[in-house]
Amino acid sequence: MPTPDRIVVGYDGSEEAALAVRWAARHATLLDCELQVVHCSLWPLLTNDLGPVKGIPGSGLQHQAQAILDQGEAEALSVEPRLSIRSSLLYGLPAGHLRRIADDARMLVLGSRGIGGFMGLLVGSVCLELAATAPCPVAVIRFDQNPKGRIIVGIDSSGSPDTLGMACDLASAAGADLTIIHVVRPHDAAANEARAGQGAARRLLMEAADSAQAQAPDVAVDQRIAQDSSIPRALLNAARGAALLVVGSKGQGILRGTIGSNAHAVLHHAKGPVLIFRQPEPGGTADNARA
Repeated sequence: MPTPDRIVVGYDGSEEAALAVRWAARHATLLDCELQVVHCSLWPLLTNDLGPVKGIPGSGLQHQAQAILDQGEAEALSVEPRLSIRSSLLYGLPAGHLRRIADDARMLVLGSRGIGGFMGLLVGSVCLELAATAPCPVAVIRFDQNPKGRIIVGIDSSGSPDTLGMACDLASAAGADLTIIHVVRPHDAAANEARAGQGAARRLLMEAADSAQAQAPDVAVDQRIAQDSSIPRALLNAARGAALLVVGSKGQGILRGTIGSNAHAVLHHAKGPVLIFRQPEPGGTADNARA
């Protein structure tokens, strides 16, 4: 299977979506990818009258939808004038369209408020659904105040090799430093058991750092154990001032179409870009994995 060479970004005309398009454009250039800008118009769900108003040039709902898509392309070119762009104007609910279009993409990029056009969908609803169901990693962009900062990646006890690999690729492309975080929760076990847990965490991080250095020899890699009763809080604290926080999610939460509680909390409280890499469980796929 060829390496994906396309980043997909949703655009609805909002400032949040514009920020996502600019972020996606920069990363498409860094990763030598094509950028596909997608606008999903919801008007056909409400009316069949999409054509222009007689005697008013440039009017009509279809023209308005195309104008929004053109604006999204302009946002991308404003930061990367030589970027290869394709655009898609689709009609209907965005989640299904974006999930289908992103099937073989390197990543899907969304603004933090979701994509709903003038309908104003609930904050984050589309983002959360796609973070749980998209066939590729999903980046959610709320703020982008430290584009030159380091990349933070959280790993679990498995070492999260796929998530780590994605973080290595991004750090290498951006020329950014990489910090690998593993969160250890405090517990009431005996002191020798606590020391054993810390030792296992250090070994895990050393192995992850060695793997990262082998994958991205040009990247400065460091590692950190974070001790906190809340995994999301530890990751968010570590990501202060970072360019990007990369976290894995083992698929769906309790309800189909939702992510696990840790990834959900990170998305809701992050102050910068977050990339969710959905991890399949051993012997399964990302579609049937459980958080």
